[in-house]
Order: sequence, then structure tokens, then C-alpha cells
Amino acid sequence: MATAFAILLCLAAVLGWINERFIKIPTTVGVTLAGAVASILLIVLDTFGLTFGLKAQAQVLLETLDFTTFVLNGILSVLLFAGALSLDARQLWSQRASILTLASVSTIISTVLIGLVAWGVFRLVGLDVPLAGALLFGALISPTDPVAVLDLLKRAKVPKKIETLIAGESLFNDGVGVVLFIVIAGAAGISSGHGEASLTGAVVVFVQEAIGGMAFGAVLGWIGYRMCASIDGHVVEVIITLALVLGGYFAATAMGMSGPLAMVVAGLIVSATKERAFYEETRHHVEGFWETLDQVLNILLFAFIGLDVLLTETTVPQIVASVILIVAALAIRFVSVWAPMHLVRSRDGYGDWTVRLLTWGGLRGGIAISLALGLPPSPYRTHLVTATYAIVLFTIAVQGLTVMPIVRRAVAAEAASLSD
Repeated sequence: MATAFAILLCLAAVLGWINERFIKIPTTVGVTLAGAVASILLIVLDTFGLTFGLKAQAQVLLETLDFTTFVLNGILSVLLFAGALSLDARQLWSQRASILTLASVSTIISTVLIGLVAWGVFRLVGLDVPLAGALLFGALISPTDPVAVLDLLKRAKVPKKIETLIAGESLFNDGVGVVLFIVIAGAAGISSGHGEASLTGAVVVFVQEAIGGMAFGAVLGWIGYRMCASIDGHVVEVIITLALVLGGYFAATAMGMSGPLAMVVAGLIVSATKERAFYEETRHHVEGFWETLDQVLNILLFAFIGLDVLLTETTVPQIVASVILIVAALAIRFVSVWAPMHLVRSRDGYGDWTVRLLTWGGLRGGIAISLALGLPPSPYRTHLVTATYAIVLFTIAVQGLTVMPIVRRAVAAEAASLSD
């Protein structure tokens, strides 16, 4: 495991350097594409017998570093806390109704619609996927990935209100998506340990995971704030926040609560109280530590995705279904954002381009892939994994590279609305 992680870290460093030195596109996009190109090169060379065992070594690396464990039980807690810590908690609080409406209503709508469409598409191409499996696919692919979205927002320089809306929705819908995934799996009897396979059991699981996770995160954030406010030593305070994240995530999942939602809320509370919890110099140390850690793990995650995506064997029906689902997922993302935005647009004053920006900027990433790979063995598992890979790669490579014109239009529309 240590050797595999060291190899991945070195690879991520090389891919990150290539992107920053020559390509100069958002890190998540550049590193993912570089990893994907490296995978394509390995596949092409392997057909001519020229890889000298490199393809086999890459596959061993990916198998050794189990992706689901690496993300869900490894770096996810750090990435979510760091993302929440970087936000303006006061601004987010002022937009809480919009963010929570989008994160919950949009994710639920998307899960149902993508699940139903996927069920039909798989049947259309001759692949047997039950409705429960298709709904699981809808739950894992509906949330936007906070890591990819936050990386783009840092470079895009969108208005603060829109940045907070997109980042906040992405952070919270990640947790909502994981909860929906667990609820659907439990209700369908696909996984165990999360309650009864019934509607009542599903409701209990949702309340325990979502409400319990956010409440536990609030407690963790308050404890972290009180401990840091009582001392002045940046090394110890960094350790306190790190322990809060790693220990808190483990404790939340052990108690059957949503670790992702707990980390988002804890990060937001620390962000809201950091001026009182830390002296100015200490705050710079703590923020610098989390920003650096966020960037390192960000590059690692997307290097992993880039290699993993194209080293998976696929069939023609799976590829056809994946192409159809890429288009369907994009259209459903628009519908699922457009519907709840009508509930909040007039009150909060979002422009017409906000929906388009939320749609095209809704990138998918590591959480979707880790949930797909975490599915139990079944005849249809590979169908769902292949479709997940295809949508993730499309959103990062195509949407990630072309989102800036939409950002500029949204910024212009926002400026025009303020001048009226």
C-alpha cells in the first residue's frame, strides 16, 4: 500500500507539473486529461506489445489503492472540510435557503429522473439492469463534485453570490447524494446495516444520516472552535482541526450518520468563527495548511480518476448506453436545477444565466466513481461503472474546458441586473 501510494503521489506530481507548466488549464481538468491520455497511450502501446509491463503495473497500482476506500474512507473528509473552510460562511448563511433547496430538491429530482431514464436506456441496448440498480445509478451520478467545482470557481472569478451558490450546492448535494444512495440501497435490500428494506426504514435512515450528520457536524465545529479559541499555537491548532476532521468523520460513519454532511457543517462553523478562534498569524498558518492539503489531495484524486477511467474493459452496448446517458444526464441536470430555482430566483435575484452556469458547471468526479465501484458484485455492476466513468470524464474534459464562456455571460448578466 505504501509503495502504491508513493507511486501515485509521484505520478500526480508529474501530471500536475505538466499541466501548470505547459497546459495551464484548471488542475482537476488538466490532471484528469493527462491521466486519461497516459492510459490511452498505455492501451495503444499494449496492442503492439510495447508497454514493457507498464499497463499491468498500472492496473496493480489501481487495485492496490482501492478507489472506494481511498475516497470515501480516506480523503473525502479532508476535501469537504477544506472546501467548506474556504467559503465565506456568512455569505453562505445569507443564501442558505437557495443552497439547501438546490442541494436537496435538485438532487432528489435528478436521482429519480436519471434512474428512470437509465433503466429505459439499458433495456434499449439489451443490458439487464433492474429499476433499483438504475435508481442507485441516479443517486451516485446526480451530485456535482465539490472538488472539481471549487477548483474551477477559484480560477473563474465569478461574482461572490453565484460562487457561493454553486460551491454551497455542490458541498451539500454531495452529502445528500450519498444519503440517497444508502437509502435506496437499503430499501431495495442491496446493502445491509442501514435499516429495514421498507419506506419507513428508508425515512429513518434519511433522518439519521442527513439530520444526524449535520447536527453532529455542528457539535464538532463548536468543539473545534472552543478548543482553538482557548490557545494560541498554530501547530497545535492545525492538529486540532485535522483530528476534528479525521476522527469526526470516522465517528459519524460509525454512528450511522453522514460523514460528508458532518464535515461540511463542521468546516462552515470553523470558517464562521475563525476570526475569533485564531489570532491573525495563526489563522494564516491554519488556512495555508488546509489549502495546501486540499490542492495535494485534489491532484492525487484526479490523477487516480484519469488512470482508472480508461483501464476498464467495456462492451459496445455499454458504450452506446453511456453516450446516451451523457446527454440525458446533462438535460436532466438542467431540469433539476431549473425547477427549484423558480422557488428562490425572485427573492435572491439570480439572473437567467445562473441556471445555465449551474448546469454546465455541474461537474462529476471522485464521489460518483467511488460509489459506483463500491457497488456489490452483480451481473449489472459493470454497466453502471462504465456509464459513471463516461459521464465523469465528459463533465471534466468537455464541460470543464468550455465553462468559461458561460461564466463570462453569467458575470455580464449579473452586472447588468445590478445596474438596472
